[in-house]
Amino acid sequence: MIIGRILENEKKVRFNEKINCNKCEKQVPGGLQTGESYYQTSSFKKELEDFKKSYLCGVCRDAKRLKKD
Repeated sequence: MIIGRILENEKKVRFNEKINCNKCEKQVPGGLQTGESYYQTSSFKKELEDFKKSYLCGVCRDAKRLKKD
């Protein structure tokens, strides 16, 4: 999964972060990626924290979307 931004022709940084679904507690499969220049910046850290707070797995996200219809 890509988080943040990756500039054209920029190296990607792969990292593992323990992120679980906020509803069912399933862990995010695989790892995360971002651009080398964006990795470990303050805006990256803020975006990652916000992502952790609002992450829903595909099953929970689909269930939430279907409830609205």
